[in-house]
Amino acid sequence: MDWILDVRLTDGPVYWASLVLGLAGALYLLVPPSPTRRRRWFLQIVAATAAAFALVATVHWALINIFSVFPENIPDAVLLWVVPGVAALILLLLRLPRSSWGRRAAGLAAVLLVAALSSVQVNAYFGLNRTVSDLLGTAVARIPTLEPSLMRQQGADDGVPLLGWAPQGDLPAGGVLRKAAIPGTASGVAARDAYIYLPPAYFARNRPALPVLVLVAGQPGGPPDWLTGGALDGHMDSFAAAHGGLAPVVVIPDPNGSQTANTMCMDSRIAQADTYLSRDVPDWISSTLFVDTNHHQWAIGGFSFGGTCALQMGTRHPDLYPSVLSFSGEAEPAIAKERQKTIEAAFPGRPEEFDRQTPLAIMKESRFDSSALYLTAGQNDTEFVGYLRTLAAAARDAGFDVRAYEVEHTGHSWDTSSKRIADALQFLAGRWGLGQ
Repeated sequence: MDWILDVRLTDGPVYWASLVLGLAGALYLLVPPSPTRRRRWFLQIVAATAAAFALVATVHWALINIFSVFPENIPDAVLLWVVPGVAALILLLLRLPRSSWGRRAAGLAAVLLVAALSSVQVNAYFGLNRTVSDLLGTAVARIPTLEPSLMRQQGADDGVPLLGWAPQGDLPAGGVLRKAAIPGTASGVAARDAYIYLPPAYFARNRPALPVLVLVAGQPGGPPDWLTGGALDGHMDSFAAAHGGLAPVVVIPDPNGSQTANTMCMDSRIAQADTYLSRDVPDWISSTLFVDTNHHQWAIGGFSFGGTCALQMGTRHPDLYPSVLSFSGEAEPAIAKERQKTIEAAFPGRPEEFDRQTPLAIMKESRFDSSALYLTAGQNDTEFVGYLRTLAAAARDAGFDVRAYEVEHTGHSWDTSSKRIADALQFLAGRWGLGQ
């Protein structure tokens, strides 16, 4: 039955079956309960649809503006796909008083089919759970803990120079994934497990001094999202295959501590997240993994919250992370749509302390002539396209080597990383001396 875990959810038979069955369920609900009530039923359909739009819009407004569940609006495409499920439920409730038990059961089945269609489409938009295994977390759960044999021994050097390196003996066909706890020794952050990608070259007898890429996931979310929505191991294996087994060691730490927490990657009243990513994580990587400890060979990247975080770290700590990949990042960190709520949550009564830590403010005051920045945003994600253009202009003025791309046919989804990560890695390769 393992084949079930490999069934794809964002395309293929399940995707198309949900579309066909969902439309069939919708058609069933649109048919008048009796031939004599067609006009009245048509008016009820219009009313149910209008009510569904109003309800979704009201809940969305409350989540953003009252409860501050998300700092940015939920994409319009996602909200539109929620509407059919809500409208279907309203139509079912309108049918119930005059329906037999058989028709009620059929109506409930129809609603479930429409809801399944909405769920599949929302998931396809974000591109997070591409397979059943991603949805259930089974593949991630099987990733083993980093074993001592793969850890750096005290006093060991970084490895042989990368320039001109050639492996001695055969290399594995692909890299491996491991997980490990990165303690918040200096920061006190109670982080979830980090995930690590070790490239084929890590297993060479003459192991080279490998570069490091630190990646941060979105919020809500966590480190495993880079393995599911980001399909990280596949992208890294492809890069390694094109570079003779060479690829960066990738570490995906957790600066938030839970699925819904938002530390904004800052040292604030909320948490010491900056300290975690600028001290605890680099210290752990340098002491635990066989990597190049010269930070010129390090980079940090992320998606959404993680993209915002990456640029924060790249502007606050260019000596640690001189190369930055920001996929769908914001102009500045946020907890709530209303900026004042963000400031009060992190720096109550001290707005200037928040302001001076934002990338735009730092880039006005400092030069980054040795740093590089790779930016993307989905072409249909208009709010984040605006952020991309603002950040790209400010970064160029501050001396960054900038590449900025609006990714066609995408919104605020993992496609903004998947469609550009090969090019982003090649951008880093040029800085790291990995060649073609």
